Amino acid sequence: MIEAAAERLATAAATGVPCAPVRDLIDAGDQDAAYRVQAVLSARRAAAGERIVGRKIGLTSRAVQAQLGVDSPDFGTLFGGMAYADREPMPLARFLQPRVEAEVAFVLGRDVDVPDPTVADVVRATDHVLAAVEVVDSRITGWDITIADTIADNASSGAFVLGTAPRRLADVDLVGAGMVLEQRGDVVSCGAGVACLGSPVAAVVWLARALGRQGQPLRAGDVVLSGALGPVVPVTAPGAFRARISGLGDVTAVFEDRSAR
Repeated sequence: MIEAAAERLATAAATGVPCAPVRDLIDAGDQDAAYRVQAVLSARRAAAGERIVGRKIGLTSRAVQAQLGVDSPDFGTLFGGMAYADREPMPLARFLQPRVEAEVAFVLGRDVDVPDPTVADVVRATDHVLAAVEVVDSRITGWDITIADTIADNASSGAFVLGTAPRRLADVDLVGAGMVLEQRGDVVSCGAGVACLGSPVAAVVWLARALGRQGQPLRAGDVVLSGALGPVVPVTAPGAFRARISGLGDVTAVFEDRSAR
């Protein structure tokens, strides 16, 4: 059933046609099985030459956790082909059902490979932080997901856009950092660092511990998307979304319709 679930999601990604949920193949609450599906898909991508560049944390909002009936975040893998620079155009057609959210990205300068990592370990390991926009996407029709569905689907990952103004962690109040996400000058989402598990640092600590238990610690050079600072926003047409995070500056995600050229 693990391989069948992986194949269903892989086919949806390859064809651009969303698929049925995979909870008929793995139990809707079986996170271990879901991570095994995710591992199969990640191994396929790595075997095809894609480079792993980091991790993403999802479900950092208590409200979203309640919707899915869980009490903890989840995580997925970031690949090099998912990375875009500030204002670099992304083809809208590469996504199935995209949504955007503003986040803090951590870039690590050293491994986090100690047992039961602490806040101090994560702070020590962080080289710098950046403003980021994550494009979440689901291969499952209508975002009809349980916790197992989203984990299996690489935590509903799509792409990410990194800002270009690095900041030292000690120079930014991430808990109090306010966030505003704008589209065509209109505010479409707002929030703050405290909405991300109380602090984006706490979210990365959770991830470091979860990966450590799996024997896959965070490594120097990894990019970690720490989780949404405010509500997610659907992307329905070409255009730009600008995220401003106090202390980190701004970053803009641009979606373009290349077929119109």
